[in-house]
Amino acid sequence: MSREIITIYEPNSRQKLCFFGSWIYMVINIVRSRELIWQLFKRDFLMSYKKSFLGMTWIFIQPIIGIVSWVFMNATGILNPGDVGIPYPAYVLLSSSIFGLFMGFYSAAEGTLGAGSGFIMQVRYPHEALLIKQTAQHLANFLITFIVNLVVLFAFEVCPSWKIIFFPFLTLPLFFLGAGMGLIISVFSVVAVEVQKAVNTLLQFVIYITPIIYSSKVDNPTLQAVIKWNPLTYLIGSVRDLIIYGKMNNVQEYLISSLIAFIIFLFSWRLFYLSEERVIERMI
Repeated sequence: MSREIITIYEPNSRQKLCFFGSWIYMVINIVRSRELIWQLFKRDFLMSYKKSFLGMTWIFIQPIIGIVSWVFMNATGILNPGDVGIPYPAYVLLSSSIFGLFMGFYSAAEGTLGAGSGFIMQVRYPHEALLIKQTAQHLANFLITFIVNLVVLFAFEVCPSWKIIFFPFLTLPLFFLGAGMGLIISVFSVVAVEVQKAVNTLLQFVIYITPIIYSSKVDNPTLQAVIKWNPLTYLIGSVRDLIIYGKMNNVQEYLISSLIAFIIFLFSWRLFYLSEERVIERMI
């Protein structure tokens, strides 16, 4: 005989949970919603390519098209990336893909409530499950893109280090930072759309102040200072260096940036949990 789960609703019940209790409660909700997450993932992932003539081929085309402009500017001398250690097309493709992973985590979290707005109004379920579904959909696309990266590396005779097996663990801070920022924006964007637009515009500029399309060894002192205090410099650069060279530079800076990213995620998840009911009321 299956046991029925009885849910008791009380006023301000979420505020009564302690700081750590809210995280535990949300993790339990995600585990209980694993079947729902899987069904939503299958539906949205397949539908995103169902009506496209090229279908999933776009996953391969987009990253290749994305680096054409950078390679062109490098070949014409407009862009001087410095000594990047490996052939520039391989460098910019790998770097931009890792940056795209961060942006995908941000977009997945930022669109958590918006992506399931119709579903939210009709069915009551743990909405943190949408974050996992959105993230899983992005990871599925990235996995295919990452295979393209490996093919390009081999094509330019760059053999990735065996330490590439640690790639999933080293990118966790990128998830914490991207998802943390996205959850905060998903809450405030319902009240003020300008916040979402401003942050999205700012993030488009971040690629130019992060050593992604150029070497981290630049001559400009102002850009050097910006790169030094930019956490993505270490969160992206360390992963890229491990894949290419088999070692991580600036380990201490990477660990500090990872800790900051984790703290941001914990606070944003708590904020999302406490405010989502009021946010949904504003969406009606």
